[in-house]
Amino acid sequence: MEFTAILFYVFSITTLGSALFMVFCKNIVHAAFALMFTLLGVAALYVLLFADFLAATQVLVYVGGILILILFGVMLTTQGFSSNLKALTTNLLPVSVVMAFVAAGMMYVFYTSSWPVVVMDEPDSTITGLGMLLLHEYMLPFQITGVLLLIAIIGALLMATRIKHPN
Repeated sequence: MEFTAILFYVFSITTLGSALFMVFCKNIVHAAFALMFTLLGVAALYVLLFADFLAATQVLVYVGGILILILFGVMLTTQGFSSNLKALTTNLLPVSVVMAFVAAGMMYVFYTSSWPVVVMDEPDSTITGLGMLLLHEYMLPFQITGVLLLIAIIGALLMATRIKHPN
């Protein structure tokens, strides 16, 4: 077996295992950490597919930004979650039945479809081409997006720190 195929199976099993652990975990902090391993596994699969920009974006945006925000939110507001998690497990049987049908349908499509096999030439980096597009052809929309995000951050800070004055 080829080394990349072994890596694919290792990262796929890691991603699926941590996703299943995340779904069935009763502790929300442990589920958030399992989500981190799931997102890192997806980034590793992107690397194996030579989508280096997507892999870097996955790690920086989702693991580095959104997941840390989720963890801070969970750790700061964990007072009422234990009773809610017990109420959510009552729907486990119907959800499992529906997911079994979805999985069976996906397996049917997978095994009955003809998948073309394409042999790739030497893979090129996608970051250089994207960087050139962002700094030449799409420079104005890129700068406008940056300014709009800056305005949104300043507005959020002003709304969050607004002090109510007594009348």
